[in-house]
Amino acid sequence: MPFLDKRDDNRIADALLFGGDEYRESSRHRLDGVELPASLVQTQRRVCGNLDCAGGWTMPWRSRRRPMFEGRWGCSGRCVLSMVRDALHREAADGATAATPHRHRVPLGLLMLSQGWITQAQLRRALEAQRQAGRGRIGEWLIAECGVEAEQITRGLSMQWNCPVLSAEGFCPEPMALAMPQLFVEKFGLLPLRTAGGRILYLAFEDCLDASAALAIEQMTGLKAENGVMNEAHLRMARSKLLQCDAVEMKLEASSDVDTLSGRITAILEQKQPVASRLVRLHQYYWLRLWLENGARGKLGTLPVSREDMLDYVFTTGFQS
Repeated sequence: MPFLDKRDDNRIADALLFGGDEYRESSRHRLDGVELPASLVQTQRRVCGNLDCAGGWTMPWRSRRRPMFEGRWGCSGRCVLSMVRDALHREAADGATAATPHRHRVPLGLLMLSQGWITQAQLRRALEAQRQAGRGRIGEWLIAECGVEAEQITRGLSMQWNCPVLSAEGFCPEPMALAMPQLFVEKFGLLPLRTAGGRILYLAFEDCLDASAALAIEQMTGLKAENGVMNEAHLRMARSKLLQCDAVEMKLEASSDVDTLSGRITAILEQKQPVASRLVRLHQYYWLRLWLENGARGKLGTLPVSREDMLDYVFTTGFQS
C-alpha cells in the first residue's frame, strides 16, 4: 500500500524527543567536559551512571532526563541513591587526607628574624606578650608591641607558606559572592578574590592556607584555585563588602549518619531535578550545589551568572564515613 512507504522525518524525530518536560535545552552542552551542539544532545544516549544498575536503561529511551549528579544520569531514584553514597564515601576519604596538618613550616617569628626584619629583643617581647595574654597570633603582637608594619607580616606569611601576596585590586564582590556559601567565607578565613584567564580563581587567606577548603572549591567551581595571603585589614574590608552582596540561596541542615544524609541528598535531587549538581566536603561540612537550569552556568567554570536557578545545601555531620 502506498501510504506504508511514505516517511515523515519530522514525526520520526519528534518521537525520539522526551515527553513531559517543558525545559528547553540551551544552544551548547557539555558531555564529560566536551561541548556538544544541541542537535547532538537530543539524540545522544546516556547510560545510567550507577555502575551496579541492573535496569539497562539509557537516555533518551526512558522518559526521565533528570536529575543529573556530577555529570551522570540516574535512571531511577535507587540508582541516584547509589551514586550519592559513592560520592559521600569519596569525599569522606579525600577530606581526611586533605585535613592532615603540615608540620614542617618555620615559625613566622624565626623566619622574620632570619631575614633581619626584626631583632631578637623584638621577638622575645612579642612572645612574652603573647604568653601573658594567652591568645593572639605572633604577627599581631609584633605589630602591637614592636611597631612592625602589617605589610612585613604579610610578606613573612607569604614566605612561610610559599605563596604570593594578593591585593584587592580587581576584586568585584557581586560575582564572587556567588562562588561559595557565605558560611565558608566566615568560617574558614578565606575570600574568593577574582578570576583570571577564564580558568583561575584566586583565593585569599588571612594567615594560613587551607588546602582542604581550596581543593573543595576548585572541584566545585571547575577552576584552578590559586591561593595567597592578603593584608589582614584589606581582606576584612573586602570580605565585609562581599557579605553584603546577594549569594546563592543556602539551606543549612544537620545529619547524624551517612545513610540519613544519602537519603536526604537523593530526595533533594529527585525533588529539584537539577540539570547539574555536585557534592564536595569542606572539613565538617558537605556542600551540595544544584544548577536548576542550564542558563545558570556562566562561561567561567561552573560559576553561576546569578543567584537565580541555583541552590546550595550545606550539611553538618557528626559521623566519620
